[in-house]
Amino acid sequence: MATATAAEDAPPAGKGAKGEPNRKRSNEQGEGGSRGGGEQKRKKKEVFIYGNYRNYYGYRIDRNVGEDPRLEAFNKQWFENKDCLDIGCNQGLVTIGLAMKFKCRRILGVDIDSGLIETAKWNLRRITRQDKVATKNAKAQESSNSPSQSSPGEVASELSNGNEHHDLFKIVSFRRENFVESLDGCSERYDTILCLSVTKWIHLNWGDEGLVTLFVKIWRLLKPGGVFIMEPQPWTSYKRNRLVSEVAKENFNTICLYPEKFREILLDKVGFRSVELIMDKLVGAVTGFDRPIEVYHK
Repeated sequence: MATATAAEDAPPAGKGAKGEPNRKRSNEQGEGGSRGGGEQKRKKKEVFIYGNYRNYYGYRIDRNVGEDPRLEAFNKQWFENKDCLDIGCNQGLVTIGLAMKFKCRRILGVDIDSGLIETAKWNLRRITRQDKVATKNAKAQESSNSPSQSSPGEVASELSNGNEHHDLFKIVSFRRENFVESLDGCSERYDTILCLSVTKWIHLNWGDEGLVTLFVKIWRLLKPGGVFIMEPQPWTSYKRNRLVSEVAKENFNTICLYPEKFREILLDKVGFRSVELIMDKLVGAVTGFDRPIEVYHK
């Protein structure tokens, strides 16, 4: 997962993440092909320097589990009738799932990858269509049943309770955004902000300064009494991805704020009043993704 930005919003050279103009070179190497031994083109290998994987949920979640297991760890009160922000929304499946499961008032998903944002919007249209078809079929099925099986009042109640999320377009929205380098003057405020499996990628691309910027902006955007839900990656995960780009390699070697220090920073420096650990092992997550989730209260 990664935070998002439009290409035109990319920071200039020497600002933001170091060497931004060189970030995509690793994606372009091998294009064109080798001349020696014929005109065979080398297959271009895509490198996800922001963690913006194309099928992230596919290999994160056990195939036998339909719903993202992280949703089971969340409390309804954090989302129901609340304004929410999902930083690093990837394909938007968690964002949409939260809106459907917990009845958010509204939820915005942002990501640094414009392609993932388009996929998220496509997923929103697809799921909305499926929901409408399911609702229509349920009504048809119930209307064909005899009155002895269920009364009209009971049928209406069941349909209403199960399909209050049918107008998802009024609740869910997606936007490509570089969260670290934008929203300075944003007037939006949120009750709940999520940052799931994102901190490592911000850390590797923007260093300690970028990580602190992330935390401070989240604090500023939260309403009093708001909730910040974070799923940080362990330092071992940093090591595996440190060579994904020259920027990541350079930042990895200069990082001083290790993941085990995040709690101290958020409580003692940023100003959150309390934290709780809501899940120390996710049931249904593929090995390596069963990470603890921390909930900070403003």
